Amino acid sequence: MTSGPIVRIAPDTYSIDDPDSVRILYGHGNGFIKSKWYTASGNPYIPDLFTTRDPTLHRNIRKKVASLYATSHLLRMEPIIDDCIDLLVSRFAEVADKRTQINLQHWMQCYAFDVIGYIAVGKRFGFLDKGEDTLGIFPSLHGYLKYCATMGVYSEFHSLIYNIINTVSSGGIGEIVQFSKREIDKRLLIEAQGKSEIDRDMLSEVLQLHEANPQRVTMIDIMSICVTNIGAGSDTTSISLTSVLYHLIRNPLCLEKLRAEIDQHFSTNVSGHIKFADAQKLPYLQACIKESLRVHPATGLPLGRVVPKGGVTVADTFFPEGTTLGVNTWVAHANASVFGPDALSFRPERWLDSSKEELKAMDNYFLAFGQGSRTCIGKNISLVEMTKLIPILVRNFDFRLTGPDILKNGLQCENVWFVKQNNIICDIQHRSTLKHSKGE
Repeated sequence: MTSGPIVRIAPDTYSIDDPDSVRILYGHGNGFIKSKWYTASGNPYIPDLFTTRDPTLHRNIRKKVASLYATSHLLRMEPIIDDCIDLLVSRFAEVADKRTQINLQHWMQCYAFDVIGYIAVGKRFGFLDKGEDTLGIFPSLHGYLKYCATMGVYSEFHSLIYNIINTVSSGGIGEIVQFSKREIDKRLLIEAQGKSEIDRDMLSEVLQLHEANPQRVTMIDIMSICVTNIGAGSDTTSISLTSVLYHLIRNPLCLEKLRAEIDQHFSTNVSGHIKFADAQKLPYLQACIKESLRVHPATGLPLGRVVPKGGVTVADTFFPEGTTLGVNTWVAHANASVFGPDALSFRPERWLDSSKEELKAMDNYFLAFGQGSRTCIGKNISLVEMTKLIPILVRNFDFRLTGPDILKNGLQCENVWFVKQNNIICDIQHRSTLKHSKGE
């Protein structure tokens, strides 16, 4: 059996594993637009940042709200994330006291949903209160992702099927839409009464933009921003957080090294909040997060792009106009010529001990948030959520895999566009208890 950088996965559709292809396929102004597959991931009648294929329309939409996603701007909302971290820590402390088992991915999804709901519209979903999906969103959203992955292949039927689904079902994205609509309507009523004192969530910001220029930032834009933030940002962040914790659990030497770094830098702040700016300065923490996103990226299908007029040569092969080419993040991140012979292993040190040339090559082929003009606009939200939470959990708790399935068969995942972990069952102990039992 031979292998190479090009695999035909469907008629006129190819998966590419070539570092030079990233610049060609995803670079600014190269004329490659998203494939039709993406259209099934959104409302066929309302364009949004993720699904729109028109580069000009995408650029115009992004310009309206790009400033809201800048890290400097998001840090105004840092207290929102701190509130959710406090809730999660309280729940985990209760679990540790009761010595019960948890589904780690489920709890990370509860956290990610409550944070993004709080950031987007100023209200948590309430999943962290008891660790329960009281609205039934998780399975419905998973079903919707299955729909997106499958219907994307038959995108010409999306409008018809979308109408039928919305007629007979309100779960998944429908529930997120209704949640967003309720909170927007409440906020508009409060604003009309002159009683609003909320000034640190994204809804308040976009409403200000709407008030300043209703034609530029419409109410449809506001709804689209809220729904996209919640629907796309929750699953991807929870998968990434789960990856970080899982790989630290499976690599105790890395965990101890990270704990030593955290303890050293936050010796006077045992259980309080950790500022993003401070956590961002911890090199091994950042390496652990980046390596976790490398070995388990949230997206698991090729990021398809359509070859423009005139065709293109990629990986020494000519592809005619209209061909769909894409790089699968999982394939790219396993490329040994870029990430080393141990590319399949979790080794955070690769981001710290590599040469400048090696780091540049790895960064250029790091696709956890996409590349180029279509880089995920919510990247900074996700990184802030992870960078603040991981040090708190690592410092205060110890996790141990206990589920018989994962102990016998290893990690099980399902790829339905997002690659979600299914069987990470573990117990939690207070780290202080562990240290006391060891006589430390």
